[in-house]
Amino acid sequence: MGVRLNVAAMTLLVLFASHANAQVFDVTANGAKPNADSTQALLTTWKEACASATRSKIVVPKGVFKVTQALFQGPCKAPIEFNLQGTLQAPPVGGGFKGGDTWIGFEHVDFLTVSGNGVFDGQGKSAWGKKCDHTEYCGKQLPINLRFDFVTNSLVQDVTTLDSKQFHVNVLGCKNVTFHNFHVIAPENSVNTDGIHIGRSTDIKILNSIIQTGDDCVSIGDGSKQIYLTQVTCGPGHGFGIGSLGKYLNELPVQGIFVTGCTLKNTLNGVRIKTWPNSYPGTASDIHFADITMENVGNPVLIDQEYCPWNQCNLKVPSKVKLSNISFKKIHGTSSTPLAVNLVCSSGAPCQNVVIQDINLKYSGSQGPITSKCKNVKPTVGGVQNPAACITSA
Repeated sequence: MGVRLNVAAMTLLVLFASHANAQVFDVTANGAKPNADSTQALLTTWKEACASATRSKIVVPKGVFKVTQALFQGPCKAPIEFNLQGTLQAPPVGGGFKGGDTWIGFEHVDFLTVSGNGVFDGQGKSAWGKKCDHTEYCGKQLPINLRFDFVTNSLVQDVTTLDSKQFHVNVLGCKNVTFHNFHVIAPENSVNTDGIHIGRSTDIKILNSIIQTGDDCVSIGDGSKQIYLTQVTCGPGHGFGIGSLGKYLNELPVQGIFVTGCTLKNTLNGVRIKTWPNSYPGTASDIHFADITMENVGNPVLIDQEYCPWNQCNLKVPSKVKLSNISFKKIHGTSSTPLAVNLVCSSGAPCQNVVIQDINLKYSGSQGPITSKCKNVKPTVGGVQNPAACITSA
């Protein structure tokens, strides 16, 4: 793990050094103005910079620049940096908002850097109160703040995504992308605002970042491989989640997830793997959580293969997603619920090779003593166990 992170750190330095002598493209030269719609100016500037045969750097200076929707497409002829020093601001619902699933998107770009201490402001507060009945995906007409589709060998550093209407970041079909000193900000009551969602991507690193939101801080979907979360602080939010898996046909395997040295504060869940009952077949393996600090966290350690929100599934048919080679090590702190370790695996495909080691959690509430549960799993247990492992088992 240390070797991999050293390589990641070297990659960051190389990427930044590569832009030191870049040709600069200032969006104001193409008509971008503070407090005015600057969408076309941004798109024009991107097109010019992307066509450059040498390294390019797009600069958005300080100020608030309004953007209706922007898709920055490659491939580009050379490495490109999007340097955001100011704020890009989305229209609120009812204020020129036209729907869609994307606000700012980068796609088919190699050697992209997004940097600059700026803010992507989704103005999501205008959307979170929208009523829906849970019979369909409530946010399907609401845009994700930042999409990275088929982006490779890239770095996102120092920027902030604020108050997205839906997910803050969606990573799809990407390879070798690092988020470093990345910040997500949204209140606890923001609906469906996952911090970073990763799907069908390989070698994604989230390092030294802070995620505060109303849903999963990081959610990992099917086809995700070699995903590294290191020194990430989550809270408020719903914790770090793998899944839910098994809902759709032909989901790709999840393999190689490493969550290390992270902190969760006042979150609904801690570290969680969830699959649907009555699911399509699938696999998730080599998933490892280590050196995790919990501060007033609900469900700190959770495998839930009976995940069934709004009771819209058949719990009598077990999940067909096979979970294997999973470890929870050196997890300590405080739980806001008495059931601190809850490993509910599938009766149709019991979890294999699960390790729980050095778990030290405390609960001081009034709902009874701290406890644990194991179902359809026989974990290998080592070190400190508080609560004792598998107090309730089936």
